[in-house]
Amino acid sequence: LTFSPWEMFLNAGPVVRCVMVLLAVASVLTWTIFVAKSVELLRVRARLHKAEQALEQAGTLDLGEERTRQIGIAHTLVMAAETERARSADILHDSEGLKERIVLHLERLEAAEGRRLMRGTGVLATIGATSPFIGLFGTVWGIMTSFTGIAASKATSLAVVAPGIAEALLATALGLVAAIPAVVIYNHLARQTASCRAQVADLTALVMRLVSRDLGRTLGLGNSGQVVRLDQARDVRTVAGE
Repeated sequence: LTFSPWEMFLNAGPVVRCVMVLLAVASVLTWTIFVAKSVELLRVRARLHKAEQALEQAGTLDLGEERTRQIGIAHTLVMAAETERARSADILHDSEGLKERIVLHLERLEAAEGRRLMRGTGVLATIGATSPFIGLFGTVWGIMTSFTGIAASKATSLAVVAPGIAEALLATALGLVAAIPAVVIYNHLARQTASCRAQVADLTALVMRLVSRDLGRTLGLGNSGQVVRLDQARDVRTVAGE
């Protein structure tokens, strides 16, 4: 007599059946996260590549701000640098201090973006780590139930024992079916996320290059006694010798 997985599921006890349902839900959740995160990371990488090109072509931080609008984290990084530069407009001859403050802010934004990119993948790690043990619990419970039934009926024939054991072992199989893809997908998404984080770090470096370039121009104009433009909202006039 042969049993299909569906028939074994229907004939299993309530505890084993609940374990199977839980593992099936975990498997569906794994593939749902895989599809959703793959699409998200694909879009993120495209936006980061576009932002990198925009910042490469920008000659100043103000131009970088204009060209990265509607590009997510890139615009956030540029605006953070712009904001810190505007707040430090009244601190003269503090280029190194300004760079340090901007770097600290950008590092926190970069870390927050990395955490956002990894959001949802922790579920995969949990499924990969726990699914085999959940399936094993269902198997142990099913075998215990089968042996209890054998003792109660006093029948030792293999035909009596086999169906219950087969139903119990199905729980272990479902546990592996849920765990193996979860681990593989988690590692894949971790690599993709690391690649995106590296691109964000590249954007941070590009923003700092624009900041350094603007500060270099400011210092040069200040030494020559010309008008120094620190931001879009305020002009600070610096005359040599003052």
